[in-house]
Amino acid sequence: MADAVQIPDEAETRARWGQFAWTAENADAAKEIIGRYPPGRQMSAVMPLLDLAQRQVGVETNTQGWLPIPVIEFVARALDMPFIRAYEVATFYTMYNLAPVGRYHVQVCGTTPCQLRGSDDVFRACHDRGLKKGTVTADGLFTLSEVECLGVCANAPMVQVNDDNYEDLDYDRTLAVIDALAKGETPEPGSTIGRRASVPEGGPTTLQAMVDENHDYRGEWA
Repeated sequence: MADAVQIPDEAETRARWGQFAWTAENADAAKEIIGRYPPGRQMSAVMPLLDLAQRQVGVETNTQGWLPIPVIEFVARALDMPFIRAYEVATFYTMYNLAPVGRYHVQVCGTTPCQLRGSDDVFRACHDRGLKKGTVTADGLFTLSEVECLGVCANAPMVQVNDDNYEDLDYDRTLAVIDALAKGETPEPGSTIGRRASVPEGGPTTLQAMVDENHDYRGEWA
């Protein structure tokens, strides 16, 4: 289950983020995003614009990013929509952070497939490295969250760290990912046991000629 967040003090937040505006690059990106929708339907761009704003905050704070209330208000104004409509979106999806997070947002899936495959060991590894759910570590590097299904059930258990997935984890492999991130390294995303996509452990058992290139089986099946 996702953890409730403690939204920071409003006065401090407005003092820091009350004058938020797009960077020149993001202003062009926002214009392009809004242009994907017909006139009068610009509110449909709220999700990608909230994501863009969160990423800009992340660049400015050297974190994954979050959405202060003034930033959500800015996005709502940009789309000519009531603030509460944009706020409803930001509070519904766990992809949006409503409080500051660390440089690495470690989101552990605790849904049934991951739980059955060992997500408790993943949490134990996180805790043994000082990560606590809903808080930022003292060095500012990590925030730990428990989330619902992230869609990688075949390679459970898994975590999402910012934009990358790490799959087929156990206690030791989770420690390895966290330790690498703490040293400023970028572990290879995907399966930590080397399987490609969601093929069976040990490699594919069918359509093996399709692993590295397209293969026309029709002559063989005739």
